[in-house]
Amino acid sequence: FRKGMVPAGMIRKMYGAGIFSDEVLKTVEKQLFTWLNNEKPDIFAQPLPLTNDMSKLDMNNPGEVDFEFEIGLKPSFEIPALDKAPVTRHIVTVTDDMINEEISRMQVKGGKMTEPEVIDNDDNVLNVLFNESDKDGNVVEGGISKENSVILKYFTPALQKELMGKKVGDHVVFQLSKTFEADKLPMMLADLGLDKNDAAAADKYFKMDVVKIGFVEKRALNEEFFAEIFPGKGVKTEEELRGLLKTEMEQYWAAQSLNQLQDQLYHYLLDETKMEFPETFLKRWLQTGGDTPKTAEQAEAEFPTFSNQLKWTLISDRLINENKLEVTEQELRDTMKNEVMRYFGQMNMGEDMSWLESYIDRMMKDEKQVDATYR
Repeated sequence: FRKGMVPAGMIRKMYGAGIFSDEVLKTVEKQLFTWLNNEKPDIFAQPLPLTNDMSKLDMNNPGEVDFEFEIGLKPSFEIPALDKAPVTRHIVTVTDDMINEEISRMQVKGGKMTEPEVIDNDDNVLNVLFNESDKDGNVVEGGISKENSVILKYFTPALQKELMGKKVGDHVVFQLSKTFEADKLPMMLADLGLDKNDAAAADKYFKMDVVKIGFVEKRALNEEFFAEIFPGKGVKTEEELRGLLKTEMEQYWAAQSLNQLQDQLYHYLLDETKMEFPETFLKRWLQTGGDTPKTAEQAEAEFPTFSNQLKWTLISDRLINENKLEVTEQELRDTMKNEVMRYFGQMNMGEDMSWLESYIDRMMKDEKQVDATYR
């Protein structure tokens, strides 16, 4: 056929059914969203189409065809009174001992490792070889043999005394249960591949050979050290260091206390706020609503976590709207910055903190991160 001369009947036969179906579906979609805009039901996501028999669409014999959709109505609920919530906010007092311990930790972290000839300090780090043996030190053939690193003060006072003055190449024989302090014994049993709850395992004997002796010489408390651990803070004396540490530790524990309080409130609201979800709809939504389709089994397994997240979103949205809470972009950035600083700490971070702003910029582009911080 010449251009423009193809018979209309042939075109209708070739393409008519497809065009007719497309136009019907467009009309259905238009009517559906008109109804949603007029009725304004409070629903989750978008309506999901049920099984509709498209074979009933016949452009040569048009008639009425029903299209069915399923919607998931959001539940009505009441938030329990927060003044009755059994929650506690803990106040932590930063003591001199806590400050001393933190200073000592920083001195060790920035210190110099040395190798003394003999064991002479309860802070000595010992590289040792454990060999399973009898009580006389005869090594058990095929028994446990493992190298490890142990701080001297992990041992009981009696064994610490026995080890004092020992050199590389010396050894001692001991029974595990009588050698390590109670809070360290489970860790040592696990390191040796033993069941930490097995009393018989704790009664085993071992011959321990000293392979290497280490000791960290703590950094002196001087301006050079202060500038390394708190760059740009202008700390010049130990007194100023203690004051700065106390302030930062108080801020840290206040934030930890607030986080714990928020966690208590979160669980209280989740447990005490009663909601009935349209589970059938939501499980179908889980299967078809994401980027990757899921099986019914996958949706079933994910539903408990998903429904908890959904429940918290409804609760937090209600609280935000009823109390007219507003969070500015700067408040979000400040909160993220504080979280990052707490995570990384401020040891040896340098004076140039421009990288932090770039890091926060990337976090602000992450919708999930922003939502988690916002709530």
